[in-house]
Amino acid sequence: MTIHEVFPYLIVRDAPGAIRFYQRAFGATEKFRLTEPSGRVGHAELDFGGTVLMFADEFPEFGIVGPQSLGGTTFAIHLHVDDADEALRVAVEAGALLLRPAQDEFYGERSGRIRDPYGHEWLLGHNFEDVTPEEMQRRYTELCKEQG
Repeated sequence: MTIHEVFPYLIVRDAPGAIRFYQRAFGATEKFRLTEPSGRVGHAELDFGGTVLMFADEFPEFGIVGPQSLGGTTFAIHLHVDDADEALRVAVEAGALLLRPAQDEFYGERSGRIRDPYGHEWLLGHNFEDVTPEEMQRRYTELCKEQG
């Protein structure tokens, strides 16, 4: 088996609203969408700077539900951006909840965390220092000692 691509597929309540949010907050562009006569989005694709994420409305009758119905999410999506502080500001202005402001991290990235209005969490970060895996591990070990 050869894997050619991986596409995160996000389930949301109110996909049209979510698509508008992702366009405002992250500058995503809509490639296309398939909509039922009732208005529910069965499939949509958004381009996030060359990376495609797929979206659909909830279909609870098929067991397809998003974080709002589940009461939370189990993952976060990381967007590597030019300026984490500015990206967080724009996302919050568009309606996201700031969970953690941007800060410099031991692994050489400045990043922060938001929750979008549809329950998905996003890490927005930019690189400020190139750190080898060995140095990252050393710093992580020190951090764990300090916190433990």
